[in-house]
Amino acid sequence: MAFFSKLKNRLFKSSSKLEQGLDAIVEDGGEEETLTPEPQAAPETPEPAAEPVPQAPVPVQPPTQTPQAAPEAQTPETKGILGRLFTRGETQTVTRRVLDDDMIEQLEELLIASDMGVDTALRVTSNMAEGRFGKKLSTDEIKQMLADEVTRVMEPVAKPLPLYSKRPQVVLVVGVNGSGKTTTIGKLASQFKSAGKKVVIAAGDTFRAAAVEQLQVWGDRAGVPVLTAPEGSDPASLAFDAMTRAQEDGADLLMIDTAGRLQNRADLMEELAKIVRVIRKKDETAPHNTLLVLDATTGQNALNQVEVFRNISDVSGLVMTKLDGTAKGGVLVALADKFGLPIHAIGVGEQIDDLAPFDPKDFAKALTGLESR
Repeated sequence: MAFFSKLKNRLFKSSSKLEQGLDAIVEDGGEEETLTPEPQAAPETPEPAAEPVPQAPVPVQPPTQTPQAAPEAQTPETKGILGRLFTRGETQTVTRRVLDDDMIEQLEELLIASDMGVDTALRVTSNMAEGRFGKKLSTDEIKQMLADEVTRVMEPVAKPLPLYSKRPQVVLVVGVNGSGKTTTIGKLASQFKSAGKKVVIAAGDTFRAAAVEQLQVWGDRAGVPVLTAPEGSDPASLAFDAMTRAQEDGADLLMIDTAGRLQNRADLMEELAKIVRVIRKKDETAPHNTLLVLDATTGQNALNQVEVFRNISDVSGLVMTKLDGTAKGGVLVALADKFGLPIHAIGVGEQIDDLAPFDPKDFAKALTGLESR
């Protein structure tokens, strides 16, 4: 729940466009209705008061019933008066709007603007309208419907990073530069180390000194060895040395960082292919996981990145970072709907506990603004 609160606050600290948009859609063309929590109290009040009246002519048989009937008649009447007094103070208005074609079109446009993508937005709104078309709905009801639909889409892909008995388990981490790859590796290594796993990191992005230095900082913080090579050296050679070191140390996990220079896909493809060929000389089943790290602030471009990296490498799962920097977290729904790849974790900050397993219900609540007031 602590991470959910952080996700909810940070995801909507920068902007709450989706939540505000849902409010605006219902208010546009909606009608206010007055809510009176106890309207039934008035007809109920005379009924108990009327009961003693027919009993009054026959008090002879049960003399003890007469004193009991009187307080019973007074009690509901008193409650009814108090109920009416408090109801006047608690009277609220709620805006409801008929779910019609115009409203559905507005919902579609809002979801597309939230980076959910055209196909996913159409599918989600169609499912929301099923069985509810023509009914009057409030903002809270719309939000709950949307949250339920987002949860339904995302539950099948919410899976933790699988751990195998194979030692070392090789995790190849891919993604464009600036996506949060290096930080994600550091956080995962630290979390696995805290869970009692023996971890080795290979700084395979040998073309960026900053990435190597950042990994070394995380390695020192977590007490995890980070293997490096001179700037510009062969990443595959480093990966081979890292496999040897991990086997000698009896490590449970070997996490290999990689470069992400998409401007030259041919070079990147060859580089990743070479890393895989080399580590398979040590273990023909490696890599056991290929983790793609995506930056949520890139919006729909994240879909393109998945396409590219699926062609370059056998991506087995996703991590979405920087959800605290965007109001367009809908791209995660589009990714789940289009590719069906496991989403292992999401990140909402720079601290070690700002990366957590993906929970579809918590994410759906944060995305739609449920419980955010």
